Amino acid sequence: MLTAVTGINWGDEGKGRVVDLLSEHADYVVRYQGGNNAGHTVVTDKGKFVLNLLPSGILHPEVVCVLGNGMVIDPDHLRHEIEMMRYMNVKISPENLKISEKATVCMPFHVRQDVLEEERLSKTGEAFGSTKRGIAYAYGDKYMKKTLRMGDLLYLDSEVIKKRIAMIVESKNLILEKVYGQKPLSVEEVMDWCKGQAEFLKPYITDTGVLLEKAAAEGKDILFEAQLGALRDIDYGIYPYTSSSSTIAAYATIGAGIPKRKPERVVGVMKAYSTCVGEGPFVAEKAADGEWNDKLRKAGNEFGAATGRPRRVGPFDAVASRYGLQCQNAGDIALTKLDVLSSFEKIPVITGYRVNGKLITDFPTNVLLDAAKPEVEMLDGWNCDISYCRNWNDLPENAKKYIERIEELIGHSIYLVSTGAKRDEYLLKE
Repeated sequence: MLTAVTGINWGDEGKGRVVDLLSEHADYVVRYQGGNNAGHTVVTDKGKFVLNLLPSGILHPEVVCVLGNGMVIDPDHLRHEIEMMRYMNVKISPENLKISEKATVCMPFHVRQDVLEEERLSKTGEAFGSTKRGIAYAYGDKYMKKTLRMGDLLYLDSEVIKKRIAMIVESKNLILEKVYGQKPLSVEEVMDWCKGQAEFLKPYITDTGVLLEKAAAEGKDILFEAQLGALRDIDYGIYPYTSSSSTIAAYATIGAGIPKRKPERVVGVMKAYSTCVGEGPFVAEKAADGEWNDKLRKAGNEFGAATGRPRRVGPFDAVASRYGLQCQNAGDIALTKLDVLSSFEKIPVITGYRVNGKLITDFPTNVLLDAAKPEVEMLDGWNCDISYCRNWNDLPENAKKYIERIEELIGHSIYLVSTGAKRDEYLLKE
């Protein structure tokens, strides 16, 4: 079975939690896009794990984890993440971690350029809210053919690779010196950095497409793990305040390295409320007052897993969620962090937008989104702990009504509900 786990909203929906649960029955878990610009947080009996590049399946030692060709990989960050996981007694070796030779390398100068440009834009208030991890510049250079792929690190003695690095350095220096007034790079320092990475990563780099195609042909269970959500997709998201990759399920097998295949099952993950990190229009934060939003942020510990930045928060947005569901074509939906709402007497839900006085129910991805104002419906809260609930009938009546109203608004049933942060705090809705 080929299963994709994807985000319905802006990211931070709790996909890592769902992947961790589904990994119990998976043979392979594959990250197929993005880089270390976002994170998945998983809580187990061994502690709290924050993963930026490694798939959440790495917490299951019998699962083979793959970093696919659709990713951009910062080797420095990956090495640090591997070392941290080993420190926390997580097994990582070339046997259970494979890196696609076709994945793009996020180089130190990509990070440097990202920081410089974001600082330049911030002076005029036009910054995008970048994580400053170099992701957009790595993807940009991928399409301009001015960076390396992970497999190139295996052939640094090749004259072809040496010439390519020299060309890349010459091109980057034009930007660093002429645009930003920075000191130039040298071919030697870039080559030395590459050699250091190659020494550590060589055992992990392979043709993962061949590996996964063989696994698919044998009927193995392959789980595709997305980063961020539909509303951050480069094509379908709130452009230009998006990621630089395709976050939707349709890209899963392409970014994983098996383009002849397609996902047989899509699990869409959405929160019981709305959160967003970074800049761009976010209608949900207009739906409740600052006090309600502050209480929600604290209750949900809503701070970015990769950046630590306070997330922008608001009530559940049915307009945005319907659109995200349409983009992901999810057959199953997991609703996360319902427990965070347990202390609220009244819970707002966004049922529509008003743009220039006109009610709309379709999500706009153009400038109309900036002008949109939320139409809000108030629902009764349940005011009690639900972390013990393991069956639908264990839930308080108002919690059931909240879930059922969400189902009505998005036009789709929900199959899994998380009722707490721990691994076993969830229920399957029958």
